[in-house]
Formats: sequence, C-alpha cells, structure tokens
Amino acid sequence: MKKSIVLSMAASAMVMASGYKIPEQSINSTALNAAYTAYTMGADTAYFNPAAMSFMDDKSYIEAGLTLAHLPSIEFTSDANPAYDGESKIENIPIPFGHFVAKPNGDWRWGVSLTAPGGLSKRWDAPAQKASAQEFTLRIVELSPSFSYKVNNQFSLGGGARLIYSDGIVKSDAGTIARDMEGDTVAGGYNLALLYKPTSDINIAATYRSKVNLNEKGNAKLYYNGTLAYDGGASVEIPLPAALVLGVSKTWNDRLTLELDWERAFWSAYKELDFEYDSPIPAPLVPYFDDPVAKNWKDADTYRVGLSYKMDDTLTMMAGYARGESPAPMKTIGFELPESDANNYSVGFRYKQNENLSWGAAILYSDKDSLHIPAGTADNQVISGGGTFDKGGAILATIGVAYEF
Repeated sequence: MKKSIVLSMAASAMVMASGYKIPEQSINSTALNAAYTAYTMGADTAYFNPAAMSFMDDKSYIEAGLTLAHLPSIEFTSDANPAYDGESKIENIPIPFGHFVAKPNGDWRWGVSLTAPGGLSKRWDAPAQKASAQEFTLRIVELSPSFSYKVNNQFSLGGGARLIYSDGIVKSDAGTIARDMEGDTVAGGYNLALLYKPTSDINIAATYRSKVNLNEKGNAKLYYNGTLAYDGGASVEIPLPAALVLGVSKTWNDRLTLELDWERAFWSAYKELDFEYDSPIPAPLVPYFDDPVAKNWKDADTYRVGLSYKMDDTLTMMAGYARGESPAPMKTIGFELPESDANNYSVGFRYKQNENLSWGAAILYSDKDSLHIPAGTADNQVISGGGTFDKGGAILATIGVAYEF
C-alpha cells in the first residue's frame, strides 16, 4: 500500500499528462499553461525562473492566490467483463500559493515561494477498482527559497532549495484482503536557472529541478479474511525525478509576447516499487503487499506555448496550450494513476488596479486522451483482459492578487 502512496505522490508532482501535476502556481502560469520560464512578470518569478529576478524593477513584489482543481470522473470500460466497469468519484481540491521577491542588493537578489506543486484525491467505489484503489489522497507542500546573481546586463544565474513535505492516505478493499495506511515524509533538493537576453526583446532561459528521493514512512494496517493481520511501520524510497525546462520568448512593440517551452521529466529513474515493513507480514499477503512491483517508466516530454498581450497600461490578456506525454507504459498502469497523454488549454487576464496593486484570474482545461489497453498487455488483473480509460482530465480555476512596493 505504501508503494501506492509514493506512486501517486511522485506522479502528481511531476506528470502533466496525468492531470495530477500542478505546474500552475500563479495567475500568469495558469493563464499561460506554464509556458512561463523565459518571460516572467511578477513575484512568481522566484518559483518559475529565479535567474529572471535580476532583471525586475528595483522594488519588492508579493503575490498570493488560490487555485481550485476540479477532477471529473475517470471511466473504465472493460473489454472482457462488464462487472469490471466503473468510474472514479469527482474531486475538488483547493491549492493555495504565495510568492515574494525582495529588492536587489547590488547584483544579488532573493525570493521565496510557498506552493502545492502536486496533489490528488482518487476514489473508486466499484468492487473491481476499489480492490486496489479505494482511496488515494495526497498533499504536497513545497517551500522554495531562491536567489539570483546578475552577471551583466544580458545574463543572470539563479538557484535555490526545494523543501518538500507530503502526506497521504491509501485504502483498498478486495474482500478477503484489505489495507489502510497513512504516511508522510520530509525531503529536499535544489533548483538551478539561467536567463540570457541576446536582445532587448528576446529571452532564452533554462531551469532544472533536481531529483528528490522520497523516503516515505508511515503505519500500515493489513487485513486477511476480515482479521487484522499486520499493524506496524512500513517504508519505501523512490525518486521524484529531475525536470529540465528550456524556454525562449519574443516580444513585439512591448505589447505582444510569445513563449515556447519544452520540459522533460526524467521518469526513467523510476524502475520499481519495493517497500519494507518493520516486521514480517503474513505469508499469504506477501504477493499483494510486499513483492517488488515493476514500473519501468520512461522520460516524458511536455511542449508549451504561451501568448500574452498588453491591451493598455492596465489590462493584460493571456492564453496558452500544452501537450503532455504520459510516462507510464500500458503494462504497469493501474487504477490509482490511469495515465494518458493530454491536451491543455488556458486563458486568463491580469488587471492593474493602481500603481502598486493588481489582480487577475485564469482557467485551464486538461483534456486527456482516451486510452485503450489491449488484452494481455497490463499486469493489473482487472485491466489485463483489455479495456478503455476515458474522460477524466482536470479544470483549474485560479484567482490572485499582487502588490509591488
């Protein structure tokens, strides 16, 4: 069971195609579909490209807001047995965020962000699905202090730390066997960034977020034939993979800006799940809860396009598109994380109320591809007879306010 907590956590933190990753952590990033690395405009620069803080005006910036993530039901239709058909519950998850950039100190500058870069709640009531994924609920919070150094008027460097806390709940009920667990972890990593301005209207950027090893620990309760068979500690370690983003932006007449981004999440580091218990579990439960589970994920790419236009001195309109690949092979897919590629569309605006105060809103729609699993492909017993995952996706609605002083 603990394996499933970490699987859900890692995917939610990094996988755009799944609809569980939440790279959008501000008004601008939601409106631009996270095509927001080369041309950043506010306090959220501390999170999306800290190197760009060097080229912001000589004042402090602060932004706070809330995103509501709406996750529609995912439907599974079996090719082999109608009794295996089912759909997940609808979920609504609030996601707060906050960013701050301080005034420069010579060529140095610092900032900090508090974000929830991943999270999910996936629940199934149908017997075939809840046997492995009755409930998967996850929260991730990341504190990201960052800095920038201005090398010259065209080039800057940046970086910072990733301080991550996560917790989760996993339940499954197959009748004769069941599991119930809560677990959490604190982990750390780093991020690096650069920004190069060959001309005043072109920005070239790169950011890198390090792999974070998640050593999840918690308490597991395992049941066999209605009897509590194990009640004790359990743990597992898997990588939250590194991610590289390359971006370029072009601005025309100080009004229209186009940005193109490419992101790669290095999921090939995720080979298997193998968790341990503080003491041996009963032999009949070992094949279900203790044997290593192969995952063999692949590196996944996401391609983003963002467009912003300053209508006048007060109103900026934005729109974006992204195409995300799933890292999960069909062989290892499961109900806790039914992956497929996705198209993502977004629009939004920012309004400058006065010289210091601005506010805005944005909405993003993630449209997941229908995924058909041919018979004999998947390891999961229910999916192995063939079937189709359909619908699902996500809708993100963001509101926020920013202040400069």
